[in-house]
Amino acid sequence: MSRIGRMPITVPAGVEVKNDNNLITVKGPKGELTRQFSTELGIEIEAGVINVTRPSDDKRHRSLHGLTRTLIANMVEGVTNGYSKTLEIEGVGYRAAKSGNKVTLSLGYSHPVILEETAAIKIDVPQPNKLVISGIDKQAVGQFAAEVREKRPPEPYKGKGIRYEGERIIRKEGKAGKGKK
Repeated sequence: MSRIGRMPITVPAGVEVKNDNNLITVKGPKGELTRQFSTELGIEIEAGVINVTRPSDDKRHRSLHGLTRTLIANMVEGVTNGYSKTLEIEGVGYRAAKSGNKVTLSLGYSHPVILEETAAIKIDVPQPNKLVISGIDKQAVGQFAAEVREKRPPEPYKGKGIRYEGERIIRKEGKAGKGKK
């Protein structure tokens, strides 16, 4: 049995979970998430606990078991607490500014990079060199953060660019000077 898949998911107070032929809808204080899961797996909701079961030990069922349980747990966590990713902008003249629901990034290009908030993703700029991306869908928050980081990934020589908070960039040494033998 999958160690992750067989763990029960406790549903906190204020969260409502519905199962309609493995179409799971989770409603909570932060919002609502819906996702369709494989109909081969069994998803039981009883007394504030969600259990995921698999019909056999086939490779497909084993791989779906833990995945399904984790995705449902992430949905429950998202509607109760939400998810956020913090990005740091490093470099001379690199900064972010928010106006309305748009964020303007100055990243050393000849033009500013403009990001727009969506219904699912909120962007906050607590400092000119920090971005906080938040939302209730873990996958959407991570994907949006990766797309923002892609605008100017950190380079290995000076470390300039956009990085995740706490991300360590492996630095390279520059070219060796003339006359060294």
